[in-house]
Amino acid sequence: MTRHFLKDTDLSPEELVEVLDLADALKADPYSRTPLAGPQTAIVFFDKTSTRTRVSFATGIADLGGNPLIVNPGESQLGHKESIADTAHVLERMVSLVVWRTFAQSGLEEMAENSSVPVINALSDDFHPCQLVADLQTIREHKGTGSGNGLSGLTMSYYGDGANNMANSYVLAGVNAGMHVRIAAPEGHQPAEAIIAEASALSARTGGSVLVTDDPLAAAQGADIVITDTWVSMGQSAEGRADEDSPFVKYQVTSELMRHTNDAIFMHCLPAYRGLEVEAEVIDGPASVVFDEAENRLHAQKALMVWLLERSTRGEPA
Repeated sequence: MTRHFLKDTDLSPEELVEVLDLADALKADPYSRTPLAGPQTAIVFFDKTSTRTRVSFATGIADLGGNPLIVNPGESQLGHKESIADTAHVLERMVSLVVWRTFAQSGLEEMAENSSVPVINALSDDFHPCQLVADLQTIREHKGTGSGNGLSGLTMSYYGDGANNMANSYVLAGVNAGMHVRIAAPEGHQPAEAIIAEASALSARTGGSVLVTDDPLAAAQGADIVITDTWVSMGQSAEGRADEDSPFVKYQVTSELMRHTNDAIFMHCLPAYRGLEVEAEVIDGPASVVFDEAENRLHAQKALMVWLLERSTRGEPA
């Protein structure tokens, strides 16, 4: 059976802890695991531009003993001259791992359905699960409870566009870790009912919870972690979003907002726009852990690759 990582809940709560523990171990000893020695090749497709994802996957694959093959937009037949299924069947005979940063989640699902090697979602329009593993590692480092999985019971508040891929992943990954997730977003930009329903069902097992509100201060009260993201997600139009008339203006993370929290850390997956979704005083201040968060993309993704490779057997896809 082949294991893939396409959305945050593809890891059970117990498996998530295994990956986080492995990420910590690889951060402490970066070259201790080499499952791609040979070197074996891992292919990384980019349909969208990238800095952190590109560097962290290329570096991580090399650290694990492998050869990163980066494919930029327009450099392959994938999805236009050749079907995703046919591409998957070709790739599984040549590479040990497929990573894809793309648009439609359905494309990743089709790739995984036809692949006998692990497929990793490096970002889609619906989810950004690799970012969340890195974020949870960062939260454990700075706010870890020291018991259980180190995350359960913490409160994480996200501000801005609650209907984008980052908000979806924060809801699912946070509840999967037993955290209390608050989404502060304007009406019309809140998570889809299906995302909330999935998280609510999961909360019965993990003890986590999800709250959606249009009140920024209510979401801040007692929060341990405050998070935001760019108001204009990749591929979206900036019209009506990135100016003083934006519906997100009242959800800007400010120093005043941070004073209502439980001495929260501030996180942002980057790139950030100071003066829009966050004040410079916050992102450049002592509460900010954004560069630890960025570094942990490397360690978390290495852990994911090791974990998936070790639990996947070449043969029929899952």
